[in-house]
Amino acid sequence: LDQIGPVARDVRDCAAVMNAICGKDAADGTSLDIAYPDYLAALSSNVKGMKIGLPKECFKNKGLDSEVAARVLDAAKVLEANGAIIEEISLPFIDYVIPAYYIIAAAEASSNLSRFDGVKYGFRAENYDGLTDLYNATRSEGFGDEVKRRIILGTYALSAGYYDAWYGSAQKVRTLIIEDFKKAFEQVDLLVA
Repeated sequence: LDQIGPVARDVRDCAAVMNAICGKDAADGTSLDIAYPDYLAALSSNVKGMKIGLPKECFKNKGLDSEVAARVLDAAKVLEANGAIIEEISLPFIDYVIPAYYIIAAAEASSNLSRFDGVKYGFRAENYDGLTDLYNATRSEGFGDEVKRRIILGTYALSAGYYDAWYGSAQKVRTLIIEDFKKAFEQVDLLVA
């Protein structure tokens, strides 16, 4: 789930940041050596004929502030006035994004942070008595309360008796969510939410 992505004032700034961060980074073993478009060059103010999806489930969310919803719908009207085709689409599993995220993210945190033991990676406590105490002191001092909560929840979700019920189920839900988005992008060029 750990992916970087720019947040910017506008699409042009976002495209500029994307140009700067995409591509192979010799210092990052997780970056891909594949061709990327020039995001700035691909920008266009012409939206005529572009199909834009409005996911109906996003606007029925009880937690959505009515002013935010109004501004998003206003933006969709501006796009429509400029020639875009606005279509209501469905993302049936969108309500499960946050529950699945919390389980998967906690499991990944538990797994990924296990290497931060004060020996090879990360912070190392200064005062300890033996290897076990080094691990305990390092993790007690080096991780904040939220990180500790996520590690505990993730360890629980990955444990033998609960793996399929929690982590396995969350992975299945993630797959359903991905399929929802794939289907949506077969119908429309972009989503507004």
